[in-house]
Amino acid sequence: MENQDQPEDELPPKEQVIDRPPKRISELEFGVLSNQDMVKQSVVEVSDRNVYDLGTGPGGKRTLTAHGPLDGRLGTSSKTGQCEQCKEDLKNCNGHFGHVRLALPAYHWGYFKKIMEILNTICKDCSRILLDENTRRKYLRQIRRPELDTLRKEAICKKIVDEAKKTKTCFYCGSINGTVKKVAGHPIKLIHVKWQTYLASNAKSKVKPASMVAFEKSFDEAKKGVPDLEKHAKRAVDDMNPLRALNLFQRISTTDVELLGMDPSRGRPEAFIWQYLPAPPVAIRPSVAQEAASTEDDITNKLGDIIQINTLLSAGLKSGQPVMKIVDMWEFLQVQIAMYIDGNLPGLGRDSAYGKALRGFCQRLKGKQGRFRGNLSGKRVDFSGRTVISPDPNLSIEEVAVPSKVATNMTYPERVTRYNIEKLRACVLRGKKKHPGANFVVKKDGQRKVLEVLERIGKLDMIAEKLEIGDVVERHLEDGDIVLFNRQPSLHKLSILSHKVKVRPWRTFRLNECVCNPYNADFDGDEMNLHVPQTEEARTEAINLMGVKNNLCTPKNGTPIIAAIQDFITGAYLSSIKDNFFDRKTFSQIIGYMFHDDVIQDPETGEKLSIELPPPTVWKPQRLWTGKQIWNVLMRPNKKINVLVNLEAKCKQYKAPPKGVAPDMNEDDAYLVIRNSEVMCGYMDKATVGDGKKDSVFYVITRDFGPDYAVHAMNRLARLSARWLTNQGFSLGISDVYPSDALTAKKMNLIRTAEAKCYELIDLYNKGELERDPGCDEEMTMENQISGILSKVRQEAGDACFAELSRRNSPLVMAKCGSKGSNINVSQMVAAVGQQIIGGKRVLEGFQDRTLPHFAKGSRDAPAKGFVGNSFFSGLNPTEFIFHAMSGREGLVDTAVKTAETGYMSRRLMKSLEDLSAQYDNTVRNSSSGIVQFQYGDDKLDPVDMEGSAKPVHFDRSFTHAVTTTWDLNDRGLRPAEIMQITMATLDPERAKLERISLTGEKLGYNDKSDHGVDQLESARDFLDTVQNYIQIKCDKLAAIRTKIGMESGVTDSGDIDVVVADDCSQRTIADGVLKISTAAINEFLMLCLTKYERSKVQPGHAVGATGAQSIGEPGTQMTLKTFHFAGVAGMSITQGVPRIKEIINASRQISTPVISCTLDSKYETVAARVAKAMIEKTYLRDIIAYIEDVWSVTGSYVNMRINWDTVMKLGLRLTTQDITLAIAKSKAVKALGVQVAPVGKTHIRVNVQYVPEPRGKAALNKTRKPLEIFDIIQDLKRILPNVVVKGYPDCARAIVKKDDKPDATGREPVSVLVEGYGLKACMTTEGVDGVKTRSNNVMEAKDVLGIEAARSTIIAEISSVMGGMDIDPRHMQLLADVMTYKGDVLGITRFGLAKMRDSVLQLASFEKTPDHLFNAAVGMKRDRIEGVSECIIMGQSMSIGTGAMKVVRKLGITEAECGRKKSAFESAFAGLPKTVAAAAA
Repeated sequence: MENQDQPEDELPPKEQVIDRPPKRISELEFGVLSNQDMVKQSVVEVSDRNVYDLGTGPGGKRTLTAHGPLDGRLGTSSKTGQCEQCKEDLKNCNGHFGHVRLALPAYHWGYFKKIMEILNTICKDCSRILLDENTRRKYLRQIRRPELDTLRKEAICKKIVDEAKKTKTCFYCGSINGTVKKVAGHPIKLIHVKWQTYLASNAKSKVKPASMVAFEKSFDEAKKGVPDLEKHAKRAVDDMNPLRALNLFQRISTTDVELLGMDPSRGRPEAFIWQYLPAPPVAIRPSVAQEAASTEDDITNKLGDIIQINTLLSAGLKSGQPVMKIVDMWEFLQVQIAMYIDGNLPGLGRDSAYGKALRGFCQRLKGKQGRFRGNLSGKRVDFSGRTVISPDPNLSIEEVAVPSKVATNMTYPERVTRYNIEKLRACVLRGKKKHPGANFVVKKDGQRKVLEVLERIGKLDMIAEKLEIGDVVERHLEDGDIVLFNRQPSLHKLSILSHKVKVRPWRTFRLNECVCNPYNADFDGDEMNLHVPQTEEARTEAINLMGVKNNLCTPKNGTPIIAAIQDFITGAYLSSIKDNFFDRKTFSQIIGYMFHDDVIQDPETGEKLSIELPPPTVWKPQRLWTGKQIWNVLMRPNKKINVLVNLEAKCKQYKAPPKGVAPDMNEDDAYLVIRNSEVMCGYMDKATVGDGKKDSVFYVITRDFGPDYAVHAMNRLARLSARWLTNQGFSLGISDVYPSDALTAKKMNLIRTAEAKCYELIDLYNKGELERDPGCDEEMTMENQISGILSKVRQEAGDACFAELSRRNSPLVMAKCGSKGSNINVSQMVAAVGQQIIGGKRVLEGFQDRTLPHFAKGSRDAPAKGFVGNSFFSGLNPTEFIFHAMSGREGLVDTAVKTAETGYMSRRLMKSLEDLSAQYDNTVRNSSSGIVQFQYGDDKLDPVDMEGSAKPVHFDRSFTHAVTTTWDLNDRGLRPAEIMQITMATLDPERAKLERISLTGEKLGYNDKSDHGVDQLESARDFLDTVQNYIQIKCDKLAAIRTKIGMESGVTDSGDIDVVVADDCSQRTIADGVLKISTAAINEFLMLCLTKYERSKVQPGHAVGATGAQSIGEPGTQMTLKTFHFAGVAGMSITQGVPRIKEIINASRQISTPVISCTLDSKYETVAARVAKAMIEKTYLRDIIAYIEDVWSVTGSYVNMRINWDTVMKLGLRLTTQDITLAIAKSKAVKALGVQVAPVGKTHIRVNVQYVPEPRGKAALNKTRKPLEIFDIIQDLKRILPNVVVKGYPDCARAIVKKDDKPDATGREPVSVLVEGYGLKACMTTEGVDGVKTRSNNVMEAKDVLGIEAARSTIIAEISSVMGGMDIDPRHMQLLADVMTYKGDVLGITRFGLAKMRDSVLQLASFEKTPDHLFNAAVGMKRDRIEGVSECIIMGQSMSIGTGAMKVVRKLGITEAECGRKKSAFESAFAGLPKTVAAAAA
């Protein structure tokens, strides 16, 4: 090449960095095309229904009909064709519009609702709006306000429409107006029911309006000719055809158009009625060619139908055909045009006369496959591959093995530079087939060379020779390239990560098993997708934002998600248990398993280091190394590597030791202690090397030393485990699950005992002697107790089987170390499968009174209700098998239903939260800059960086780390006073930065926590206080130790005393041994705390909304659809799981199980609870009466009731006879019967039915009723009276007294009242209930009673309680609650709530109801400013969150003299006036 031979100084000058940002579309404006615009944009009038003209001669080629639906001027749809209008091919010509001239106007189906609304708002004679002048002006002022947003504008328009609809007589012309409505059963016909008010009125004095009389008179002549007309004439109404509507719309004044919510300068209502129909370009309705003929698109066919009926209509009008025929054709034309827009027009049956349903324009836009979701929000992409995945522990967790077949197909465009020219030449020479080759070369002038073709003619060497700097070679994938790897369903951002390529033979993608968790992948035939980023910028972002090593922790809560799994955990456990001893040869070989080479590279310094063997644990008689030392080398292969892990963690099998015994003295070795990367005791299992725990080895390495070291450690474990299990052998066979005779006998004994207990319970139930559980009847009590007994059998049998199994038993090893399976799985294989539960109960009766025909009727014993006594080893008998299959089927159905539910829920959450991001001013805003939170999560901290449980620093671990890493025997242990001195010296400057200033700018006290003083820095102050308190506790402990051993406590300042001399005593070493804190240690600890806090702050631009939506949506897939029973209250179920989450995020008013939990003023007194329950719960008359009887006598008949006062007292009801009488008299049903209620003595109440009570004020006539009537009323009363409510709140279904199972701090069990139903306000004000602590689980009720903040906290509390076991960071739930409440109202995460949150047409259109949103946008002449995520994706622009949040601002250097002062509006107005006028004005 020429410039290779040039001397250095003659190289072409380096090109400056050229930044040509693509132009951005700032806003999108929607509107309606007027008829003139339609004709103007058209290139041809389409007037012939024929698509093709046949060739003239035999076998002649057919041609496109001129002025037909596929006229050549409308563009082309074939790759070889050419557009007749612009003479371009398909690639460069999108096609052109044509138009059809309609013989008569037709309604536009998209605007049909708006047309009806306008017709109802205006006078049907003079076209003026139906409002008086004052009201009209008032609304006009409101609608012209400049700061009006779309939502408020729509609200004003709605008010205008509602008010106009109420007006029956026009204020301007005096004509009568009725309702305009659609004809039932017809898709698109409108009528005007002008005299509806007169017809609907039932008044005797109504007078027929003069216009109605005239209208009826007009039929007189017709009635003479057609006698039958009389009976139909009454149903005659005003026809509102499109021609009449068009004339009305054209007469609407400009100001009235504004009141209709439109902008008259950009469009008027007459545009909603079609006089010309646009014919779309051919490119969007291509013909599909077949052998002999071609199939046309639905839209082309429908266009043909419209042209045909339109031609017939024109001809009919010209030839003067009967009106009836013309009207029929006109209606048919209108329906065809409506179907052209919406193929599934409502009102058309399957066998409609108007033709079959088709894919109209609406169908093309909406749904998952429509334009918006299928082609704009998400697209199919190039440079992607998909195949089956398989595991490979030899790969690094950052790598993915790509089959060479894929690597030769997928390319990366690498630009030729002087550094890589030789490599790329070699690639070009190898061509397309041989890896690593190249597929294309793009020259600097844009010319593209296809190497496959050139290889055939042997010209590759020529291309390679002519390769120049600046050319682009599209080369094959090679080792080290960056790719994106993804598995569907992509439930959270970790479902797509960036890996480095490792090209390997065979045909599957391979990955290290540690990376299965984020993808939720397994190797039972899963397929995954691979994408190759095509620019350096994309690769850089992929590495830094999506790289595996930068995503080891999940943003859900900051726990590690990429960690050891399954076999690796088993290998880790087996290699680290107590009894592993190795000689030097074996130990060196095991260490060799972990490394590729005999040297390692320090990721931080890049230095190559040797692998150092630790000194042996046992020196005599033979030098031996332990399994735990393998882990020392795994964490820190060389002393120069600065990875000093300090960790104390409980292993999976850890049980708390007796009081006074240190946890690390655990006899099972189940407490892991690591000091400076040396394992002191404990073994590795799921809790210490697996995912989901923050006290794990890999998490500590990631947090303290960076992800590079953690990745290396995981790679070493993967290689070690694979080889360890291969060499040692770890398999599972039938012998592993063989129960001994003793175990079988023990199991049979357990089952017999349990069955005997069940028979006892059944016997008690049959005798009616069973004591009921609270809130349950006898049957429920029996079922609950039997279920408990039988569930225990499996547990006990399992415990017995563990005692018998060898500690080398494979299933047991896996269950113990947590790699797979659980104790229950082992006991089901060996001992017994246990009780089958379906829908939370034992198996229900499928046949009459029994579960299967194999059992006796009414049998409730264990085997008949789904207890499986056999194990999988012994085999199930047929009845057991069917029960087991039934409960298995339930799980499958549940999973299938749940997937669809949670998928839709996740999509809604994502759409609502997608554009929220943290800003540079610490607020969380949406893309329109609306503030949702003033600080993310109230403390600006990112959940992914939380080291403790939702806290930024794990103090105990950080303290241990600080002390251990800085330990020096020569350092002096500080006194408590000195420690606090250093602490304050470090924290006080930090506190000085957090000054408390009032809103008016005055300085306030640092600890002023009053409402006046609280500000946005509370969380930072709290953190510093927490650090100080933690150190204070350590100091107090140290002081106690010093005092105990006879030293001075050292809490006070030592003054001038020489501390070293004063503390120099024989016991000193004890204090140092237990708790020595040196200067270096305390400084290190404080530095760690402050650094970690600073590091865990949320980054500006971070997409907190999307992360929050995924963190709630993704765990939702693991939730059940089940309901949940209250502990201790068996009768009270509460909806949980997915249905409950749906209720919360939908902001439903009616929820399935509303519960109000009332805290009592005296919370340990059961009596107080009973009294509150009595006042709240509905008590019916039937609950407190001994009997009800009808009494017949000569003097009169009545119904008599006796009140059982004992029951009233027992229920704790404060009732008198008068109260009960009043409650009966007020009951609606009793009132309607017109009877008299009166108490008789203290215990009886009579309802007298003899006389008809007269209305008040009139003299009593004492009309007596007839005997038959009396009999009917008395029978009614006997039915009605027992159900009369005498006490309690109307919306409370029932109340239950709940006593806690466990005592609280005082040693007593608190009692509370749970109320099923609504009525929070009533419950809060009930006597004996603590209203301040009473809460409802209904968000909307909390909002109505207590306001929006209460609703917000209810949402957070409810989501937390439902997803309590999912361990989601509270900040995500707070954000969701804030999004639902920040507008001052509770907005559901539904299409209605979304419309109120942000005013973006494209975002709403890409969610649901696409055509409706687009038509509404056109009607309201809306503008979309393309700010949010959805809009930016649709328009192909970069969004303003994440890396798009940053903008560069620079000073322009313009002086004030150059720009001058801007004049005010008045000054500029006065400047144009003559001087004299201006002076006079001055």
